[in-house]
Amino acid sequence: MIFRRALIRLTVTYTLVQLALFGAFAIGIYAFVTGTFDFDVEELSGEAFIASAEQGFALLRNGLLVGYAALVVLLPVASYLMARGALAPVRRSYELQQRFVDGASHEFRSPLSVIQGELELALSRARTPAQYRTAITRALESAESLAQLTNDLLLLSRDSSAEMEATFEAVSLTELARIAVGAQGPAAAKVRVNSTRAVLVDGSRGLLARAITNLVDNAVKFTDESGHVEVTVTSTGKVAQIVVFDDGIGMTEAEMAHAFDRFWRAQDARSTPGFGLGLPLVEQIMTAHHGKASIDSSAGVGTTVTLTLPEYQP
Repeated sequence: MIFRRALIRLTVTYTLVQLALFGAFAIGIYAFVTGTFDFDVEELSGEAFIASAEQGFALLRNGLLVGYAALVVLLPVASYLMARGALAPVRRSYELQQRFVDGASHEFRSPLSVIQGELELALSRARTPAQYRTAITRALESAESLAQLTNDLLLLSRDSSAEMEATFEAVSLTELARIAVGAQGPAAAKVRVNSTRAVLVDGSRGLLARAITNLVDNAVKFTDESGHVEVTVTSTGKVAQIVVFDDGIGMTEAEMAHAFDRFWRAQDARSTPGFGLGLPLVEQIMTAHHGKASIDSSAGVGTTVTLTLPEYQP
């Protein structure tokens, strides 16, 4: 609404200014032509020539009026495009800020409620040290979850720019995949990494590590103890790919269509801890690295997520 009003105001202002300038220009041309050439002196020309000159002035006047009428139609369009272009950077900045604010206000309530509830419960009456420890532990877990959510939202609200690309370096996807699997603890036993060599891409080590870790976390989270997860890293010399496959619960086609929507979670996944920001964050990171993320899933069969990136060129 704010930008719509600003866009309308700028469009009207640009249109009036341009119409005023063109109007003044047209009047100036007409005044110059009629004032410079004095055809009222009959001795200089004759009535036929005077009539011809007056007809020429009439044609000039009509031409200027028609041209001005055309400008009245065309200038609002040109002014709108000018105003839209002028507001584009401001609008982008505002949308990024609004994205973070909307996400924060939507998702901060749950962990904050848990923290408040646990602390109020602990202070409601005298308790044993074990009970205090339990309440503090739960509050701490919610605080850690809140910190993680804040970091994810900040990453989602980031705009890819030349400043970010200036920090890019050669990063091994194979190494990041092994680190992401190692971070799974005991669950790492059901994850296998397939890679014949180190595959390098040009990017941010921290952001790419977050993207791969999110995929491995999701795969492990939605695969039962008897299932397995495979992380495959390949390259063609120009394009690098990392594919995370699991034989977990999978998704339907309708659910898969919303997989990259922020805060969206499949019905079967709502009982599992999370905020629905994992895959949107992965997609955001891929976009910042000139890559893409794709997903293929079938309910009851499993899910495959593929990240495609330009390979590092020394």
